[in-house]
Amino acid sequence: MPGGMGTLDELFEAMTLIQTRKIARFPIVLVGRAFWSGLLDWIRDVMLGQEHNINPEDMKLVSLVDTPAEAVKAIDDFYSKYLLKPNF
Repeated sequence: MPGGMGTLDELFEAMTLIQTRKIARFPIVLVGRAFWSGLLDWIRDVMLGQEHNINPEDMKLVSLVDTPAEAVKAIDDFYSKYLLKPNF
């Protein structure tokens, strides 16, 4: 869902902590392709493609979806891949 500066702060903090292995990986799901795709395109095109300041694997930290059903599937797919289950 759309968010403001606090949402961006939390998004990048979570990605950084996972990327640097300070915390275990968990699913990061952004809901709303129209809202989030521009940011993810910029990260991929500029940070990864032009500047090479991130690893291609970092792009796999985030799932981009449009519907609640897609969000649930992304979470289920994550946990089934790692043979884990959410604690809820």
